[in-house]
Amino acid sequence: MASHQDEARYKAGEAKGQAQEKTGQMMGKGQETAQVAKQKAYEAKDKGSETAQSVKQRAQVGTEKTGGYTQEKAKAAKEKASRAAQSADDTAQAGKERTGSVLQKAGEQVKSAAAGATHAVKSSLGMAGGRKEEEEEEEEEEVSPPGSRD
Repeated sequence: MASHQDEARYKAGEAKGQAQEKTGQMMGKGQETAQVAKQKAYEAKDKGSETAQSVKQRAQVGTEKTGGYTQEKAKAAKEKASRAAQSADDTAQAGKERTGSVLQKAGEQVKSAAAGATHAVKSSLGMAGGRKEEEEEEEEEEVSPPGSRD
């Protein structure tokens, strides 16, 4: 009987050793799998970081392009407004010059009419002088008023 018990103990020890061996193998495979998973997680993290950086750079480039486009359009609009303002200023200046010319002519016509009326009144009252006085009045009419442009 002792041999039967010894044999049973032997087989039990052998089974225990095999179980321990399998456990060690499984633990090794589990550690390897965990290490591979950990490595893949780091790679995924790095790839995600690279992708995020690339997206950030593309967004920055897009923003710069948009900003440059906006600045160009604003500059063009400013230049166009400046040209329009200059044109309006030139038109106003030309109008001012024409108005001054019209007013000067009107002033000369009023002065001439007044001189003619004065002469007519003097003649009707008998106060008109001789030829010499008429020549002086004509000379005064030919002299342009101060500040006029000729």
